[in-house]
Amino acid sequence: MNLYSEHYVSQKTERFVNKIWCLDNSIGESLIENKLVLPNGCFNLAIVSGNAIEVHTSKSKYEMNEGFYFCSQMTNKVLVNIQPKTKVTIIQLHAWTLSMFPQYDLNNFSDAIVKIDVAELPFQTKIETGLSSDISILLNTTNSYFEELSAANPNKNAVEKICEIIKFQNEEITVSEIGKNLNASQRSLQIKFKTATGLTIKNYIQILKFRKAVDQMVNSDLEKLKLTDVALYNKYFDQSHFIKKFKDVTKTTPKMFNSDSYFLSKKR
Repeated sequence: MNLYSEHYVSQKTERFVNKIWCLDNSIGESLIENKLVLPNGCFNLAIVSGNAIEVHTSKSKYEMNEGFYFCSQMTNKVLVNIQPKTKVTIIQLHAWTLSMFPQYDLNNFSDAIVKIDVAELPFQTKIETGLSSDISILLNTTNSYFEELSAANPNKNAVEKICEIIKFQNEEITVSEIGKNLNASQRSLQIKFKTATGLTIKNYIQILKFRKAVDQMVNSDLEKLKLTDVALYNKYFDQSHFIKKFKDVTKTTPKMFNSDSYFLSKKR
């Protein structure tokens, strides 16, 4: 049994959904303890089946029994304990996806998890809990809904444009430069972004930069990169600055970092 697996949505759906990933202890007889997840700039919609999963964020501890949960943006590592006979299926939403639904004000919502009623989901018709639930049904339902959403909204809103500029900017970009690029005031962009994501634009940039550096450390096809190379390639001032930022999120140094303790994205 693979405890961690990833499943990919259609190309059109990828505008809003990064991927679907699973933590599957459904046939396990023992508790999976002290596994870790790093922030990545995405929201997560978690479907818990079976017993329960315990999640520790930087702000609180959550006991998640069977049901549906919305997980905010995370700014620090998250610790996960998965009980036997439990499966968690997670739809990973891009930072701008919730901005398509103006009724959600996430301004003060970060490092937190809230249980939701399935009826609150706009695409709940075929999403079910259950240890035997079929990932293909969830993929089909997700693709169908978000492909229609994309077709109905061909123009990108401000939050999606901000994220797109950040993603494709080779140098670390400032809020001022983003404002000039979009011909909008820094203040209006900051308010829209914080309302839609719970993060400042600067926080979001820092999270993406950090995660890119970690993935580079773990997945590089080259000989193991020196920390100085990783730091400079990802626009940190120097190795010391990178180590400090690394410790802020993981509470350990890059040298002591054990990737086996983490659920990290697979290299596609």
